[in-house]
This record gives sequence, C-alpha cells and structure tokens, in this order.
Amino acid sequence: MNKNVFQFKQFAVRQDRCAMKVGTDGVLIGAWAKGGNNILDIGTGTGIIAMMMAQRYPQAMICGLDIDADACLQATENIVASEFANRITICNTALQQHDGTYDAIVSNPPYFENSLKAPDEKRAIARHTCTLSVTDLLTGVSRMLSADGTFSVIIPSEMLCRYEEEAAISGLFLSRLCNIRTVARKPVRRCMAQFCKLRPETLVIEEQILMNSDSTRSQWYQQLTADFYL
Repeated sequence: MNKNVFQFKQFAVRQDRCAMKVGTDGVLIGAWAKGGNNILDIGTGTGIIAMMMAQRYPQAMICGLDIDADACLQATENIVASEFANRITICNTALQQHDGTYDAIVSNPPYFENSLKAPDEKRAIARHTCTLSVTDLLTGVSRMLSADGTFSVIIPSEMLCRYEEEAAISGLFLSRLCNIRTVARKPVRRCMAQFCKLRPETLVIEEQILMNSDSTRSQWYQQLTADFYL
C-alpha cells in the first residue's frame, strides 16, 4: 500500500504534501460531528473531514479552511478526484480573516500549547496553537455559527475545561460530549465535544473505547466508521 495514499470506501486521501497525515482523530470527528446544509471545516489539511461530511450529508455545501498553502493544494487535489468536487470549496486563509455563516462547523484543531514544538515548521503549525489559539478558534466559531448551528471538535481530555471556559465567554454552550478511551483500562485521552449558541435542556454525555483487549476495533468504533474504513 502506498503510504502517501489512504483509501476509504468512497474516496482516497493523498497526503504527501501535508504535515499532518490521516489519523484517528480526524476520522472520529468526521464520522461523529453533526452536519447541516452549510458546513465549515477549520484546519482542513488533506480535506478528509470535509469529504467525510460531504459523504454523510449529501445536500451540504462545505468550505475547507487552512492557513497552509500546500495543505490547500493537497485538499483540492483530493476533492477534485472525489465525487464531492462540486460541493466542497477550499480556502487558503486564516480563520481570523474568514467570513460566512454556517449551520455546522467542525474542527480537528491544533492543541499543543506548552509542549516542545515539532522541528518541521508546517507540522508545528498544524499541531500547535501558535497561529490559532483556543480563544481565536472559539471567537471565530461564535462569529460565524448560525443561531441554531453546532460546532463539533476533537481535543485532548485535559483541554476540555479550557474549551468550556472560552466557549462560555464566546456565548457557546456544551451540548454533547463523547469521552474516549483507547482501551478500557486506560484513562480518557480524547473528547469529542459539541457546542451550540442555544442553551441545551440537557447535556448528553457518553464514554466509549476504541480498541478491544485483543487490539481489534470496538463495536462502537466499527459502527461509527463503517461507511468509511475498508
């Protein structure tokens, strides 16, 4: 298998130009996030989340946003080769300079704040908050999210409180949360969180595991990604 091409059931993802390759986080949020008619994918990278949302929501028009020009070229290449080319637009611009109104926003954002940065500059930008802080992300989301829209994000579990605090400042409320353990015996490592502008009547919380003790995918993970993984 060509390591620079990741094949899904309905599309392929070339990733030779991108600092961040196809990973579990992107697949999880792409399969879990709530969509709409007008979707924004912040930090689109290879375009994988944009294409997953296009597959799940056939009526949706999608914008993939990325500050890295090479990532935008890669995403465009992937999208042009897919069946979703007429519904996805790639924009090479920073979130802070982007305008629009969306009923669904999704992101697998940079989240390392104080750790040692990757030596590769593009990988550092993709992984660290040096160009997109939590404050900037949630401010931008609040500015562009429609009144009844949703924002879905995947983050390390230790970042959840920070996101909740910044969301509250930006007028966003946590409405749905999925805590994820790699295996049952390990602590929660990732959170998928959904925010909205309307205060929810209830907060829906679930906890899931990715892998069984024999290293096979859990039933939840299999069901969530059944339409994507070969």
